[in-house]
Amino acid sequence: MGPGLAAGSAALDAGKGFVALLMASSLGRPELTVLAALATYLGHLNPPRALYGRTPPRGRGNLVLLGLLAGLTVTGALPFWATLLPVLIYAAVAGYWGYVGAATLAGLAGLALAGATLPLGPEAKLALLGLLVAAAWRFKENVGRMLDGTEPRVGEEVPLAGKRADVVVAAFMIHPMTLKDFWQTRRFAWMRPLVERGVLSEKTVRQFADEVRPMKVGELRGIRTAQGQEIRCYLISSPLLPDRFRDAPELATRRAIEGARLAQELGASVFGLGAFWSVVGNKGVDVQAAVPDITVTNGGAYTSGTIKAAIPGILTHFAETGRDLKAATAGIVGANGVVAFGIARTIAPQVGRLVMIGRDPEKLERSANTLRRANKTTEIVTTTSYDTLKDADLIFTATSDPNPVVFPQHVKPGAWIFDEGRPADVDESVARVPGVRVIPGGVVRPPGGMTSNIDLQFGEGAVPACLAETLIIASTGEYERKSLGGQTLSENINFFVEEAETLGFTVVD
Repeated sequence: MGPGLAAGSAALDAGKGFVALLMASSLGRPELTVLAALATYLGHLNPPRALYGRTPPRGRGNLVLLGLLAGLTVTGALPFWATLLPVLIYAAVAGYWGYVGAATLAGLAGLALAGATLPLGPEAKLALLGLLVAAAWRFKENVGRMLDGTEPRVGEEVPLAGKRADVVVAAFMIHPMTLKDFWQTRRFAWMRPLVERGVLSEKTVRQFADEVRPMKVGELRGIRTAQGQEIRCYLISSPLLPDRFRDAPELATRRAIEGARLAQELGASVFGLGAFWSVVGNKGVDVQAAVPDITVTNGGAYTSGTIKAAIPGILTHFAETGRDLKAATAGIVGANGVVAFGIARTIAPQVGRLVMIGRDPEKLERSANTLRRANKTTEIVTTTSYDTLKDADLIFTATSDPNPVVFPQHVKPGAWIFDEGRPADVDESVARVPGVRVIPGGVVRPPGGMTSNIDLQFGEGAVPACLAETLIIASTGEYERKSLGGQTLSENINFFVEEAETLGFTVVD
């Protein structure tokens, strides 16, 4: 907003702390002045919701701390050297290391140590320690980012939505697929040896994960479109494991909403829901309603687009091996879903027999009847049994199941499997079936040389299509193209396919 407003805001914050201590000093008891310093800092960090609603401002309070130090000195509650010490420590740590959070905590630690050497009452000493504890709690996320290597340093430009035309900012929400993924971030890596030695149980880790609010755990950098625009993407995580999305949908929706608010605070213009986040809150509808000031997308349109683009190539390569498509049987796993039904609609005219597998027999039959009317020469059957896959030459799978659903007993030798499931629908053991080829679906390579501190498990320099959709929306500013709910418009699918090619995104096949 400009240096004038920044200076005015800084003066008001510092003045808040200074004036509060002048008022407290009128009681004539220095220990109460020190206690008032703690109360003022806590009040600044936690403004009443009655004034600000559900999302009160969340400042770090450093300028209030500066006013408090000045007030403690002027009122005589602490000697000058004791209040100067934290300022000098702050300057030294910030100048050497570059992290404001670390500098603040180091300075307050110095203040608490100084207070311990002074002839103060126990209330005052505890109040100075309380300042350090309150700051540590407020800066806990910053400390986590320091450990993960994603915390900006002093002087480093932090991109914000709309700040520069050549840089756009997006955010994408991820979660661990297995307990092993939980250790990827350094802030949680300390748990791994404790679990391996039996000190911590897996149940305890899962309970802990339920209590963790969304946090920024990584960044995607180096993405640059063919037009020269840089796309920065923040990776946000609340470490719920896949089964929690099924067992605790309300918790998952609440965490997704909190993630959207964090993305907005970080300056992103678009917030993407990845993996099982994409199905929470009515597939993003409730998340968007709760946080209307940022665009939310579940990535369904471009995911469908990448499949639509990949299937002709898969069928062509299959035919080139000498097999007759018109005599082939294709199995569609998860056919009750939007993505899998889209696959079924695409390949139904190409094959002789189509087996649609899903959990809802009535819905399956309605979908099958739609396809039968358009494809008179294709035999189309529906079933809830995976055993029927044993007849399939081609298998296309796209479920939202947290565990694999296709195993070696379901697959015949030589079958080709297109796995769109995230996490994978196909168990790793299937690769041992002779002649089977497993093709991962919905994988996209963004333009430029993308780097990340988090392994997204899609291969080096590659991302899932739902994340790519988030990046494309941020780059083009076509926010109305977002994917929400269970419906995916054909015009939006075509838009993302065309824009991806223009910007330089490529589908990995």
